[in-house]
Amino acid sequence: SHGNWFCGFWVGLLLTGYLHTRDETYLKLAHDRMVLVEERAEDGNTHDIGFIFLSSAMPFYRITGDERYRRIALRAADKLRSRLVVTDSGSYVSSWGPMNDPRGRAASAIDTMANIPLLYWAAKEADDASFRLAAQAHAEMTMLSFARQDNTQYHAVEYDTKTGQRLRGYTFQGAHDESYWSRGTGWAVMGLTTTAANSGNSAYLAQAIAISERWFESLGDKPVPPYDFDAIGDSIPEDSSASAIMAAGLLDLADLHPDKAVALQWRGKAEWLIEGLCKEYLATEGSHRGILKHGCYSEPHKIGPDAAVLFGDYFFAEALARMAFPGRFIERYDRVS
Repeated sequence: SHGNWFCGFWVGLLLTGYLHTRDETYLKLAHDRMVLVEERAEDGNTHDIGFIFLSSAMPFYRITGDERYRRIALRAADKLRSRLVVTDSGSYVSSWGPMNDPRGRAASAIDTMANIPLLYWAAKEADDASFRLAAQAHAEMTMLSFARQDNTQYHAVEYDTKTGQRLRGYTFQGAHDESYWSRGTGWAVMGLTTTAANSGNSAYLAQAIAISERWFESLGDKPVPPYDFDAIGDSIPEDSSASAIMAAGLLDLADLHPDKAVALQWRGKAEWLIEGLCKEYLATEGSHRGILKHGCYSEPHKIGPDAAVLFGDYFFAEALARMAFPGRFIERYDRVS
């Protein structure tokens, strides 16, 4: 009834359609849909407010210069910042539920890393460093608490809200609590690269590279991973959205890396993923409801285990827009020194 966490992605897809064709029809459709999405700017119960407005109001403002969309995105950023939980050992953005719910307040997900770019944008637009400090604190605590020794990550973590100690790592959409959920690394890379760009700290880039190298080692020679690298069984779903998300994050990494040879290497990996999606996973059947085939929403819950997923289609289009229209859809960052 409220579009869940991907209602902004449809707006973003329409906006990429407008950039590609310059057909005002796409802009009008995006505007009409945005009227419905706008009310989510007051939703203080989820970190997904970042996903919603990073993909809609922010590119709308960048493309049109209309102050209305800037104000919408800033309202959403304020709600996301209000989810910051301060503990004795650091701060993190709570992912789900009302902030007065102890269970929700204690939980954070690796997905939140891909939501915090809204905070970095707001820091510059509002000239308010508290947005940037909140995002950077979350990135630092997340990569300390979610990272495993082998450069894989937990899907979610439950914290002690006073001490900040990790009480447990667990999953909702992976194979099991200690497994390697493939989509999560892409979310982490997005947040780490944006943090590197906004903090000037190249250590975040180094961490993004380390976890990306581990992801490609597990991926092998196929452009799309299983939904979970540790899943077992006779028929394990793939997740094309994981490759689209990773490609979008790696394009940021390539733009930022100070060594142009290393940057070129990572851009090549992003392009290889996109090429593989285009050759093997692009839907051409009229009956297919999405752009990419073989996305996986949640195999454990049997919700769209082999389906079109809107977030996969959006990040595929975002990656293409990053290459075709640098800086016109998503912000393009300067190299970190």
